[in-house]
Amino acid sequence: MENLFRLVDQDQDFFQRKWTLVNGPVIVGAGPSGLATAACLREQGVPFVVLERAECIASLWQKRTYDRLKLHLPKQFCQLPKVPFPEDFPEYPTKRQFIEYLESYAKHFDINPKFNECVQSARYDETSGFWRVKTVVTSSSNKTEFDYICRWLVVATGENAECVVPNIEGLAEFGGEVIHASEYKSGEKFQGQKVLVVGCGNSGMEISLDLCNHNASPSMVVRSSVHVLPREIFGKSTFELAVLMMKWLPLWLVDKLMLILAWLLLGNIEKYGLERPSIGPLELKNTKGKTPVLDIGALEKIRLGDINVVPGIKRFSRGQVELVNGEKLDIDSVVLATGYCSNVPSWLQEGEFFSKNGFPKAPFPHGWKDNAGLYAAGFTRRGLSGASSDAMRIAQDIGKVWKEETKQQKKRTIACHR
Repeated sequence: MENLFRLVDQDQDFFQRKWTLVNGPVIVGAGPSGLATAACLREQGVPFVVLERAECIASLWQKRTYDRLKLHLPKQFCQLPKVPFPEDFPEYPTKRQFIEYLESYAKHFDINPKFNECVQSARYDETSGFWRVKTVVTSSSNKTEFDYICRWLVVATGENAECVVPNIEGLAEFGGEVIHASEYKSGEKFQGQKVLVVGCGNSGMEISLDLCNHNASPSMVVRSSVHVLPREIFGKSTFELAVLMMKWLPLWLVDKLMLILAWLLLGNIEKYGLERPSIGPLELKNTKGKTPVLDIGALEKIRLGDINVVPGIKRFSRGQVELVNGEKLDIDSVVLATGYCSNVPSWLQEGEFFSKNGFPKAPFPHGWKDNAGLYAAGFTRRGLSGASSDAMRIAQDIGKVWKEETKQQKKRTIACHR
């Protein structure tokens, strides 16, 4: 407690803000990573506070995803700790089903995040051994500032906290509608339009397919090489097959076999403007975090010419785009499927554990824990299974200390009564 007062004395405005001493960790983010960590802490009997800047859990899924989205991997690889998906859910649950699962999960573990509470900064005080987390709660009438003092801080804001919007010459003068993929819901409003989709990852491919299905004419910008794999191989999930092979074979060999199977099922995709990287799909995912595209029908539309694959952009002009090969296209709208990034550097005031790109510096599987009571959940570049693994490790680590200290406190209390 003496250390806590020392922390308070250092800041003049501390008592001008509402503050709370948290008897356990503060978890920043109420997406799947934050919920999984909270659930595992609940199982350990450790109290916690979850802070969430949006007004709902899993805001990325609820507010920034398109209607036709389904999980790209089978449900057994996407479930959170302790609670599997309902048996009647399909192998690839829909967006709505996944949200229902997360809401049920939060209810099951009695996880009640503090919504509309945006973290402004988090700083560790070495003298006191506490974290100080500053937040702002914005309501319709006013703004309220809060301080949370805690021994443990769990960063669970995820890999996809902020939209990446590239600075492309002339885009401001284009004149037509320009949206990020996070704002795209359905191709229905684009019916009959020529739409430029910038990006060829899973979102870019799937949005292009959705536009086709709504009678729009998409052109998809492919600026760099990309691995496209079938979602299933001989009726079995490609990802599940890769996981199975990884138990017995080295990664380079699994990569080689996956590419042979992809070539047999998909043919030579390079003739359609989709050049494969020199590094295999699994190695590329592990080292660069670049996820291979799991095809669910876009490739067939490309073969038929319904999706036009084009090279990188040079500049935009009024109602038009000029490509790096000199070709000019008349277009009506632009969808930027240019991905997301971590926002950790904008609020976490530390420079040892996280790098400038907002990811832990230590490679998987070591990037979940720092020495100063700082933890990271959901930054493994291994999807929901990686987030679940982080959550279990974090809860066990904090729970061990928590139980030891609780035992000591009980012993001291008994001694006093004597």
